[in-house]
Amino acid sequence: MTRRDIKYSTIGLVLFSSVLAVVLLVVPYFRLKREAGKQEGMAEAGVHWLDTLSNAASSQSSMKGVDADIERYMYRRSLQGVSFAVSRNDSLLYAKGYGWADKEKGEKMTPGHIMRIASASKLVTAIAVMKLAEQGKLKLTDRVFGPGGILDREDFNSEIRDKRIYDITVYDLLLHRGGFGRNLGDPLFTTRDIIAQNKLSTPPDADELTRIVLRRRLSYTPRSGRRYSNYGYLVLSMIVEKASGMEYEKYVAENMLGQIGPRGMRMATNYYEQKYPEEVRYYTETRDLVEEFTGSGRMVPPIYGGSDYHALSGAGGWCTSAAALSLMVAMVDKHPDIPDILRPSTIDLMTSYSEKEKLAAGWSSTDEHGRWERTGTLASTHTLIERFPDGDCWIIITNTGSLVGSRISHELSRLVENMRARYSDSLPRQNLFEHRDVIRQAK
Repeated sequence: MTRRDIKYSTIGLVLFSSVLAVVLLVVPYFRLKREAGKQEGMAEAGVHWLDTLSNAASSQSSMKGVDADIERYMYRRSLQGVSFAVSRNDSLLYAKGYGWADKEKGEKMTPGHIMRIASASKLVTAIAVMKLAEQGKLKLTDRVFGPGGILDREDFNSEIRDKRIYDITVYDLLLHRGGFGRNLGDPLFTTRDIIAQNKLSTPPDADELTRIVLRRRLSYTPRSGRRYSNYGYLVLSMIVEKASGMEYEKYVAENMLGQIGPRGMRMATNYYEQKYPEEVRYYTETRDLVEEFTGSGRMVPPIYGGSDYHALSGAGGWCTSAAALSLMVAMVDKHPDIPDILRPSTIDLMTSYSEKEKLAAGWSSTDEHGRWERTGTLASTHTLIERFPDGDCWIIITNTGSLVGSRISHELSRLVENMRARYSDSLPRQNLFEHRDVIRQAK
């Protein structure tokens, strides 16, 4: 090879190396820029991060056993649709919809569909109250009613007959030990009776219902017992409004749902015609009709007009998906990948465990090993959240109510335990939260 050949070969090699370097540096840059542009375009188009999820992302051969188990249970309980998600240490590993979101329209369930979550809404409310306490806008020891109470109002004070009501604290309501019982029925599910008994022309709002309840005697002295109270969590919703100076839903949206977004969690409506575009159709096993909650005399399905679901507010009025609920739990689990919205000490207080009494706030129950559970049941839906000590969180929501009622919560818990034992090691190694860069948004 001549000196001239060597010279041109060297020049060619240098040019090739330069071009290769440009390709390696520039192409990824434009690829990233194109992807960023796509994400910005999606945001401008109003696309929510849940819309980027699909069943295909979780349809893996290693999880066919999960598919089979869930579909088998759906057949057994005549469930039309299920939203299912599994997260681990702030990573969403699996999110899938099963069955129908709206069978009549031929609409299949996806991870982005939202539905009523019943009493799992209480977890949202408890987090909101704890957030306000951290912000210094209330204390858990604050009295609720009467002079000096958070809800110190003349129209409320004038109705109080049982002086023990003055002793109820915010913390008492969080732990279901405020003295409210259901001797005359649950105030949130006996609307027709309340309308008739009090000669009302319309269903009572939260203020009117509170005036009515305050005329009654407590079922027990506050802190001397514990009885599940939907009404107590309605009062907590009112406390959130009073302490924050904002509507309950707005406070939650602005202080807690930044990562989830309003598209991913909304307040329930009462009728099919009012449902959100991304909301499912609800089903029930019974074909029996009931009288409309308004007292109109009209006969309606119990799932659409049988109860005032919107009025449940923070006691049971939220709609969301299993994937979005996974993110909510990730924001209060003390794992660092997604920053928590509460301090570690506050999360510890919410999940306290005692052999003698249940101290969990917002959660249905906790145990000495660090397992947290939240359930919810309505005529139209069932919800189960199981958060395990190793960081796994398994969530199931149905769009169908079962005649077995709250017993289905125990069945769903056993289903989760069985699937977790068999398939936990087979879960996909992915983080579906990153579809919309949730972690970056959180920081």
